[in-house]
Amino acid sequence: MFDWLKTTKTTQPRKGMPSPELDEAEFKSRFLAQFADPCFEPLATDLVRVSGAAWDAYINSRKAPRTRKAGPGYADPDYELALTGSRLPAAVKDAARRHEDAASPTRILLINGSSRSEHTCSGEMSKSFRLTQIAQEVFAKHNAAVDFLDLSRLTSEYGRHIRPCKACFSTASALRHWPCSCYPNYALGQAQDWMNEIYPLWVAAHGIMIVTPVNWYQPSSSLKLMMDRLVCADGGNPDPTRTHGKDAQKAKEIELARLGLSAPSCRPIICRGRAWRCRRRPERRPHAPRLAVVDGP
Repeated sequence: MFDWLKTTKTTQPRKGMPSPELDEAEFKSRFLAQFADPCFEPLATDLVRVSGAAWDAYINSRKAPRTRKAGPGYADPDYELALTGSRLPAAVKDAARRHEDAASPTRILLINGSSRSEHTCSGEMSKSFRLTQIAQEVFAKHNAAVDFLDLSRLTSEYGRHIRPCKACFSTASALRHWPCSCYPNYALGQAQDWMNEIYPLWVAAHGIMIVTPVNWYQPSSSLKLMMDRLVCADGGNPDPTRTHGKDAQKAKEIELARLGLSAPSCRPIICRGRAWRCRRRPERRPHAPRLAVVDGP
């Protein structure tokens, strides 16, 4: 049953998907398409030059063009970490301290999970938004501090994005960094990731209330994006230098070591008569908030 564990290629990431790489003409066509407004026509020559610089960043895969050494406290202090987002771990720790401060008021994270907004199509305030305003008034009467997270901003505000989860955990647990380090990716134009601001809100909260529609028997796409990206908060790897960034093979080796396996022999140890399912469940964070979900279509 576990013969596949004994192969010498256990830690080798599986490859074989077709390449998504664009040629220069197609890349520049897509890049310049965002400047379709006639107001950009006088800048056409400049935009061609900008597209050339963007192509250079893309073809050379400069995900994080500005970096700094990780420094003390990391497994590899000399590893170059992305400068953008380097303050996020500190922001998460600060939020955890505020959560544990007994002198601070009860903090509620109130979330509007609807994508509807009067400021874009559909042209009308959602019922979920209206319900959050009622809830905010009730919390205020009880002297609770409320952080309001309006996910409709994803559809109505320029530059607001929650990028999709890449399911790094399915490769190896150690590849799931906390906080998430998959974004921004400047080479692919995947910048302005809202989760960098959202993570500290979740950590600081003593209670969370989500008011959401049920769209086609599912949560809204905006809410689902956020939910997927929160998976790293449950036992994620806090030290990206251990995996040298997103080195899948290194992460697999760490995972095998945690399970008592070794590459390339990779023989599973038996744990109470069962193989493989013997990893210790990560301890839950003491500041994990309780969750309330309200169905408000």
